[in-house]
Amino acid sequence: MSRVCQVTGKRSMVGNNVGHSNLKTKRKFHANLFNKKFYYPEEDRWITLKVSASGLRDINKKGLHKMLQEAKAAGYINNY
Repeated sequence: MSRVCQVTGKRSMVGNNVGHSNLKTKRKFHANLFNKKFYYPEEDRWITLKVSASGLRDINKKGLHKMLQEAKAAGYINNY
């Protein structure tokens, strides 16, 4: 599975390492992802998601059911 948040769609970014001599080499900035289990009371089961730290805050704020609906509408997740 790729390094993409299933709730917010955050993914790796590309940038540069810049040394003292101002030489630049490519690097990646990875999203802060966690494999997390959530209890989904609407279906009375546990689901496992790969979610970013900001995705966890959004789930705490809006609720799991609403965030899953938004992620499915945006195409970040197919089924859960």
